[in-house]
Amino acid sequence: MRITDHEKAKRLARTILSDISLYNPTKIESGIKNDNLFDVLEEDLKKGRELYRSRVAPEISERTNYFNQAVVDILVKKGGKIESEIW
Repeated sequence: MRITDHEKAKRLARTILSDISLYNPTKIESGIKNDNLFDVLEEDLKKGRELYRSRVAPEISERTNYFNQAVVDILVKKGGKIESEIW
């Protein structure tokens, strides 16, 4: 049964991104420093998005940006302390 509750869908997205962050600290640091974060994490993000879509009802996954919001909150904002030319 797929997730049909918006808060649970948000939590799932954040959990997936937290796992990506936990298992890829070197990739994230390098990606932020070199301004290629999304290229470096392309495969991880693709798998994470597929997992999210497989667990969340289409009426939520197709009409919201919860996964993308989690990418920003978990990867980009937390990476703000890493020195980079982009900030």
